[in-house]
Amino acid sequence: MNVQPVVVTQPQMRVTVQTNNWQTGLCDCCSDHGVCLCGMFCFYCLACQVAAEMNECCCCGATVAMRAVYRTKYNIPGSICEDTIIVGFFPVCSLCQIQRDIKRRKQMGTF
Repeated sequence: MNVQPVVVTQPQMRVTVQTNNWQTGLCDCCSDHGVCLCGMFCFYCLACQVAAEMNECCCCGATVAMRAVYRTKYNIPGSICEDTIIVGFFPVCSLCQIQRDIKRRKQMGTF
């Protein structure tokens, strides 16, 4: 008697596009008080620090372009329009969010 094996599941090819999100929220200053205080009292110092960590010009640290480049590099959902509004109305929060994200990605080894 010859028994044929029965296929229970078919192998499938999965194509996934990984999207990431920001490691912290826009107004999540309580997650890193040091970054928040630096952003509030020494905004330009933090802007230069963020730019330096991204290997960009110091003048680009707090711009819409910098946020868009960072968001694109890590496949974070959003748009240029959204970036413009966030940087325009919440420049300190935006810069602090990028810095917190950089710190967390460095800890995870993905920066």
